[in-house]
Amino acid sequence: MKLYAAPLNFRDIARELDVPTDFSAELHEEASALTDKHARERTDARSIPFVTIDPPGSMDLDQAVYIEKAGDGYTVLYAIADVAAFVEGDDNQVRRESLKRGQTIYLPDEPARLHPPELSEGSASLLPDVDRPAVMWTFHLDAKGEVSGAFVERALVRSRARLDYDEVQEGVDRGEVHASISELPEVGKLRQASSQRREAVNLRLPSVRVVETEGGRFELVIEPRHPVMDYNSEISLLTGMVAGQMMVDAGKGFLRILSPANEGAEEEFRTEVRNLGYAIGDEPVGEFLARVDADTPRGMAVMREAQKLLRGSGYINLEEKEPEVHAGIGGYYSHVTAPLRRLIDRYATEVCLAICAGTEPPAWVKEGANQVVKTMGRTSQLANTVDRACLNLTEATVLRPWLGHNFEAVVLKTQEQQDESRIFVINPPVLAPCLGRPEEGGETSVSLIRASVEEREVAFAWPAD
Repeated sequence: MKLYAAPLNFRDIARELDVPTDFSAELHEEASALTDKHARERTDARSIPFVTIDPPGSMDLDQAVYIEKAGDGYTVLYAIADVAAFVEGDDNQVRRESLKRGQTIYLPDEPARLHPPELSEGSASLLPDVDRPAVMWTFHLDAKGEVSGAFVERALVRSRARLDYDEVQEGVDRGEVHASISELPEVGKLRQASSQRREAVNLRLPSVRVVETEGGRFELVIEPRHPVMDYNSEISLLTGMVAGQMMVDAGKGFLRILSPANEGAEEEFRTEVRNLGYAIGDEPVGEFLARVDADTPRGMAVMREAQKLLRGSGYINLEEKEPEVHAGIGGYYSHVTAPLRRLIDRYATEVCLAICAGTEPPAWVKEGANQVVKTMGRTSQLANTVDRACLNLTEATVLRPWLGHNFEAVVLKTQEQQDESRIFVINPPVLAPCLGRPEEGGETSVSLIRASVEEREVAFAWPAD
């Protein structure tokens, strides 16, 4: 879960977990001097009116999109920042540093970036009204939104606008969507229907923001997840699935994998969501999640609990291991759409470029393959640890002034022998342990007995005082 918490200081977590948050002067200088090594071979796609859609104020723009109707179907053009064109091909400090960092780590107050800002927010970013090197995917979709053809190439692009989710959603609501993405809602819905046919598990985790009240207390506020966020995500998922299948067919490249949840984990999830008041029955989990309103406290709790079904993800090199599907996607999948923020994207993208061109990937892809897979595994674990630590710190800070107070909660699971339970506090929205054995599935009042900012822990007790 991504948190925005300006009043809180997360630098101690970065230091504790050894997350580098800045770059040396030498790295800044070198990043500003890097140039496009593939400038002469690019298709000129500057006439295509691409736009970007990101959170307000974003400068590290990985993707730009343009969609048009094509007979009964659609043509989707997706431009991805071509980071490899800047950092690969010779030995430089920016490349070596990215091999260590692996990915951007999202601390709530400020990200610990993969690349220096001169590159990630400058020359490689798909900013509007400037020419930028990109990797351009072309997808042909049929009337149901399924892929009938795909191709990827290096191109020179020029984004027309930097849009944010709020303004795009407002345009959708008014019926005045930017012309470049007027078909995005329809294509997004078609791709969502496709994901349900694949029985994919799509988590729509809302953001949580921390605000300080006039009395000096903090509050957790759920920020709404606009439908256009999910529509836009579907374009990225589409790209990753096409790339994954392309590499599996060729027998080389990199997959993002995830084993399906075991029967016990799925049954526990179904029990917990019933306890939260939802009727789930025997329907596929992905189909159930698609109809949950994630902008409510209970809906957010469902999405957070569903994360337990998607544990055990990783990366594999297809030249060393047999292909595996991504259970959350419902097919083969690869990370290729965020090279400014993930190391492996530039490696997997290079393989796809070579496949479409009928050539072999450059030597640096094969030489660095095992190191990249290991780095991504290590840093993905680090990112998860950072996320949990930041969430725990925020919850402890928000709740500390309320020690001894009572809260209304839903009991998700009771463990009789341990004399404890797992609860969901409705306001503020917090999942936490609770001493005592309240009735599973019921609503009850609990007391806050621990909120340690130092230990980043909260706990409740039942019955309430």
